[in-house]
Amino acid sequence: MSQGIFVTGTDTGIGKTLMACALLRGFAARGLRVAGMKPVAAGMDGGNSNEDVELLKSASNVAFAERLINPYLLCEALAPHIAARHQGIVIDSQSILECFEKMRAATDLVIVEGVGGFQVPLGPQEDSARLAVLLGLPVILVVGMRLGCISHALLTQAAIQARSLPLAGWIANQIDPQMACVEENLEALKERIEAPLLGFIPYQIEPDSAIITGLLDFTKFMDLPNFSKHAELS
Repeated sequence: MSQGIFVTGTDTGIGKTLMACALLRGFAARGLRVAGMKPVAAGMDGGNSNEDVELLKSASNVAFAERLINPYLLCEALAPHIAARHQGIVIDSQSILECFEKMRAATDLVIVEGVGGFQVPLGPQEDSARLAVLLGLPVILVVGMRLGCISHALLTQAAIQARSLPLAGWIANQIDPQMACVEENLEALKERIEAPLLGFIPYQIEPDSAIITGLLDFTKFMDLPNFSKHAELS
């Protein structure tokens, strides 16, 4: 078993953290020891913390040191390579891999949330796609349902496939309450994305990962290697 899932998205601000938390809660409810990881987080919330990291911690049922969950916390809410340069930090994927391996050794499943979109630069020679390849995890794509999402989703799918990473599934998250022709867009994506739809999440004024968990189809994970040996996914 890969013992991990890499959650990416069509853009920033489309609900990756919420979906990662919903997945964590769902797998925990099915008997797995799970933990969320946010290798790179950009933006601090007043103190030395990041909201996404805190949400992932609260949805996990195995605790780890902050330095493992979030090896790189950047002060500014900017593109990671820019924020890192401003701080004089070099983001090293090998260091992230070492943190991931320590978490994987103590859990059944680690859900790794990427930063921004799939190919966001992390430094001169690093980006989120290369990190996903290094971790070697199946990918779940969160599609932010709004105008333009079809092209964004298909381009991201192509980028994932070009790196020979398995696309385990995708989640449609309506982030625009005024989006026209939602059903038609959803059908177009279902016809073109070569992976199972794990759930459609209607627009929520106050998104709640616990509610989202109930909207996801965990039976689709039965097709992934060894998942059925570790949990009851019905």
